[in-house]
Amino acid sequence: MESRFLWPWLLLGSLLSSVATAALPNFTGADIFRLESAQDPQLRQDGGVIAYVRQSYDQMDDRARTAIWLVDAVTGSQTPLITGPGSVSSPRWSPDGSRLAYLQTNENGRAQLMVRWNQSGAAARIADLLETPKSVTWSPDGRSLAFLLFTPTEKSVLGEAPKKPEGAKWADPLELITDLHYRTDEEGYLRSGNSQLYVVAADGGAPRQLTSGPYELNDGISWTPDGRYLMVSGNRHEHWQLDPLNTEIYRVTAADGAVEALTARVGPDLSPAVSPDGRQIAYLGFDDRLRAYANQRVYVMDLDGGHSHALTAALDRSIDDVKWSGDGKHLYIRYVDRSVTRIARLWLDGRMEAVAEGLSGAEVDRPYSGGAFSVSAKGVVAFTAGGVAGPSNIAVVAGRQTRVLTHLNADLVAARSLATVRPLAVASSFDHHPIDAWIMLPPSAPAGKRVPLILEIHGGPYASYGATFSTDHQLYAAAGFAVVYANPRGSTSYGEEFANQIDKDYPDHDYDDLMSVVDAAIATGSVDPDQLFVTGGSGGGVLTAWIVGKTHRFRAAASQKPVINWTSWLLTTDGYPESMKYWFGVPPWENPDLYWRHSPLSLVGAVTTPTLVIVGDRDFRTPLSDSEQYYQALKLRGVPTALLKIPGASHGGIAARPSQSAAKASAVLAWFERYRESPKPAP
Repeated sequence: MESRFLWPWLLLGSLLSSVATAALPNFTGADIFRLESAQDPQLRQDGGVIAYVRQSYDQMDDRARTAIWLVDAVTGSQTPLITGPGSVSSPRWSPDGSRLAYLQTNENGRAQLMVRWNQSGAAARIADLLETPKSVTWSPDGRSLAFLLFTPTEKSVLGEAPKKPEGAKWADPLELITDLHYRTDEEGYLRSGNSQLYVVAADGGAPRQLTSGPYELNDGISWTPDGRYLMVSGNRHEHWQLDPLNTEIYRVTAADGAVEALTARVGPDLSPAVSPDGRQIAYLGFDDRLRAYANQRVYVMDLDGGHSHALTAALDRSIDDVKWSGDGKHLYIRYVDRSVTRIARLWLDGRMEAVAEGLSGAEVDRPYSGGAFSVSAKGVVAFTAGGVAGPSNIAVVAGRQTRVLTHLNADLVAARSLATVRPLAVASSFDHHPIDAWIMLPPSAPAGKRVPLILEIHGGPYASYGATFSTDHQLYAAAGFAVVYANPRGSTSYGEEFANQIDKDYPDHDYDDLMSVVDAAIATGSVDPDQLFVTGGSGGGVLTAWIVGKTHRFRAAASQKPVINWTSWLLTTDGYPESMKYWFGVPPWENPDLYWRHSPLSLVGAVTTPTLVIVGDRDFRTPLSDSEQYYQALKLRGVPTALLKIPGASHGGIAARPSQSAAKASAVLAWFERYRESPKPAP
């Protein structure tokens, strides 16, 4: 395919390679506080201005801070629009562009729905909400805002304490848990209640609740052009908690809240988007065949749910987002293809045309694929663009021209010697299947010396890495290590068959893929084969613990937030119903051997590699108890180990605090340095 994208990070890479980088200091943990990233770009309907969320870090309170900025889509000039107090997020233009809705979170963490009148600059709180609204969406006439809001229900009790004397200070009351889903990694222990659909007047008032009942709504909202109906995804089946992925598209009448299901297949239906003429609904979903991974496809159906058909059945990739063009003649879709996040134009007959590539997500600690985009009525596309030289910026496509409008980290990049990333050709020793991999050498590698290598493994395992910026990798390289990372079998963006090679069989031959990646790195001649180290988080932590049970070639390991015992994990993780159903197919008491033979704990008797275990003490996805099992097992065997707990950190938030992100990378390096030897001359 002809390339028509001129990416600034490619130019930056060339520039960095031509500069005497040894004169510049390396990237440090303190530099994490200086990073900024662009997120959630929202084009005004005329395509002239983009509102986006600009994230930075506050060094004094060790937290991310967000503000809303405007950037001119033609000139690239920027203006801070809303900068606090607290953090602001989710900018959404009114249909005529005269107002901007957004969320503002104050210092005590309470988010409110706000609207700004752009001509006057005045802003007001639209409703007094006790919970954080989600999926805020303007009505077509601009008079109302719809949103999802957690709505608590009466708490169950079992027994009661004696009557407390006046003024007495007693212990907190007992807490009774009866819900199947009672905690999540994101929110911790949950209160009783569900997300419901609300509407509120855009100039303020009391929100009106449209839906009710013990069911969950969980996805974006789309209005019909006449304002009569709202489309939303959710699960209103009787036993929805046991089958949370079986969502449907629901049509909700704005006047009286009547709810009608438009889909009924077994499998998720989500992200509804009504066409500009109000005649069709585009949405995402797949037929559930109980495999661990399935591609999401784009479907289109009539407004009453009839004539549903897939538009991307021939594309062996998963679609992550879908939006209509202003004229309703085609759709815009976002998907990841061989680790590269792309935007394409999709016609209603299934034809596709490339629009943009190289999107980047909000994560900065590791190089995961991702990104966000929006489209104006006139077909201008704004998206988050990223690369190896820094976190995401805002880019725009108008016609056939792509331009990057912001350069948020240009000064930091120019002042630091960053490790560059280059692809590494790998064929798996198991079946010779090509495996995408990348290698980074230290910015100032000693001449004529092979350097130690860190194999860093992505989580998921149904996810993918790409050639994007990573603070962990830059810190490892700055300490003198080469870093190699890859997308072994099971990774997404390579098709369903490749991802499902680990279905009900994980870990297994992904181990062979990763060992082939290490062999390919050694074959470059720049890596010391006697100085190998391995680490990874979540699924990467699983594979790290699996690797040291299979081979002794690594001098040290750091298993981050791992699963060690699949049985104990299933019975303590937050997503246990779907995990049993899709990852194993049976409960552990019916097939204990299946769980055990894939558990790294089953291999602990063979481990001799010094292994650090890292986990957040608020991790409900791969709970602390699994890490403690591995730590204690290694202690009993006399294998050098240590348990590093990150206070207050959840599974997904393990790198949320900049100081902890830097300290975690430093701890991994300090552990590896204990077992590192002096470099040897290259042959």
